[in-house]
Amino acid sequence: MRIGILGTGTLAAALGEGWIRAGHEVRIGGRSRDRAAKLAERLGRGAYAVPPREAVAGRDAVLLAVSWDGVGEMLGLAGAADGALAGTPLIDPTNAVAHGVGDLLTERGESMALRIAGLAPGAHVVKAFHLFPAGLWTGPADDGRPRATVVMCGDDPAALRIVGELVRDVGGAPATLGSLDRVRQLEEIAGFVIGLAFAGVDPNSAIPRVS
Repeated sequence: MRIGILGTGTLAAALGEGWIRAGHEVRIGGRSRDRAAKLAERLGRGAYAVPPREAVAGRDAVLLAVSWDGVGEMLGLAGAADGALAGTPLIDPTNAVAHGVGDLLTERGESMALRIAGLAPGAHVVKAFHLFPAGLWTGPADDGRPRATVVMCGDDPAALRIVGELVRDVGGAPATLGSLDRVRQLEEIAGFVIGLAFAGVDPNSAIPRVS
């Protein structure tokens, strides 16, 4: 596939590495052209540093790998308000939560994924990759088992299928929770996990095992 990545941080690097290993082409657009160039050089053949607008043009999917409070600026640089992402699966891995606490910072009843959908008219937003640290996705999977289940929410079946393929390409197992109407529930899970982890409690111990 032709994949665009908006952002140059750890998640952009981890997923970019896995997708290139799977044979995809990756264009990286960041607020800093220099950082984008360094990441593309690090990822090697199949990765290219381009301006954000070029990173989303003609892509089969785009990853929005920035912090939640940088979403508006990055989508602005990519031309999202002008329809640059219309018809494109747009992967949202953001967590709008208070650091070390896990409280959601969006308005009551609001979700980051739906906020992003409003900022990128016509994009097919899919919430995914927001529950696990970037390091989980680095390096080749060697035992044939999924590294983790990546739960997704989205309204467009074709976009969910494409993102599901990209999940598999980095060693994950995709699972769809529902449409974007349920995405706040998925984002609250991130707050739950983060809050317990920073309190010194293993989140796995707080979730019942279902046979």
